[in-house]
Amino acid sequence: MATLRERQGYRERVLTALYEATEGNRLLGITGRKLRNDLRIPEEDLAAACTYLTGEGLISVDWEPGNTPAMVSLTHQGILRMEAEEQERG
Repeated sequence: MATLRERQGYRERVLTALYEATEGNRLLGITGRKLRNDLRIPEEDLAAACTYLTGEGLISVDWEPGNTPAMVSLTHQGILRMEAEEQERG
């Protein structure tokens, strides 16, 4: 089981990867398999991160059987959060 710090890191990495891959377009998404492979996050931790982020209203997920994310995309709230972070960084 991942530590709190690892779980928080996984969530941020998922959001960042989605934002960069979709260029902030909520009509686009990426597969859970691509996220898992690109970010090298264990499957159960990716599912947990996606569940958390969905609960926060930042992403939407189409699930495959077995709690595996099939397709993941940012919501409007997720895009706003990532844009705010981008602006803060300059």
